[in-house]
Formats: sequence, structure tokens, C-alpha cells
Amino acid sequence: MNISDDDGINRDWENIKETINTSATEFLGLHEFKQHKLWFDEECLGFLDQRKQAILQWGQDPSQSNVDNLNNVRHEAR
Repeated sequence: MNISDDDGINRDWENIKETINTSATEFLGLHEFKQHKLWFDEECLGFLDQRKQAILQWGQDPSQSNVDNLNNVRHEAR
């Protein structure tokens, strides 16, 4: 095997690869990736802070009103 055979094989491979890519693009089309929005923002941090405060308040005074408040804040945080 000599260098000219290697060049021919590489050229053949490039032609095959390009044909496969072109056929796949024509048949399947291109896939466009969507830009995802960040969902964890300042509002989420606020809910977590409220939940933390409600847990601390409930820990200091486990009355029914604090339990109800904690459940409401947990529900909002979800």
C-alpha cells in the first residue's frame, strides 16, 4: 500500500460520509434545539425563604396556626 492508495481511500470515505449526511438531512430534516428558560429564579428563592421562616416559627411554637401556616407555605413553594 502506498500514499496514493491512502488518499483515494480517504477521498472515498469523505464522499460516502457526505452522501450519508446529505441523504439523512433530506429525509429526516434538521433538528433545531430549543433554548430552555431557567425556571429557578428570585420568586422561587422567595418561596424557599418563606418556607424556611415558617419551619423555624413552627419549631419554636408548634401551635395549630403555625402548622396551618407551614402547610400553606409548603403548598405555595411547590
